[in-house]
Amino acid sequence: MLSRTYTAVALGGGIGSVLRYLISSIIPTVNGFPYGTIAVNLTGCFLLSYLSQLFSKHWKIDMITQKAIMTGLIGSFTTFSAFTTELVQLMEDDVMIGSFYILVTFIGGLGMTFMGAKVGGSK
Repeated sequence: MLSRTYTAVALGGGIGSVLRYLISSIIPTVNGFPYGTIAVNLTGCFLLSYLSQLFSKHWKIDMITQKAIMTGLIGSFTTFSAFTTELVQLMEDDVMIGSFYILVTFIGGLGMTFMGAKVGGSK
């Protein structure tokens, strides 16, 4: 069972990282501002919270599938390392834009997480 879980998480991770790359490629960086990373991270906040609620309250799926989706797919879809790297670059160029990036990411992430929990937990 353990090897099936690792395989499922790896498969989900591959899918999530490709989706992140595609979305980041489609949504442009404008004037050095990483809109694609924000879109990916905020979407990931919503999806992780939403699916967590669905899996615990409404959908009964096996633990391997849950791990593949939550840890593999969504875990590789979002990217804290890209956020911090882009933040350092933005702060070096313009502290105000870097500060805006922090606010949008954290406040937006909290909002999307809350919304995902509410939507996923409702009947």
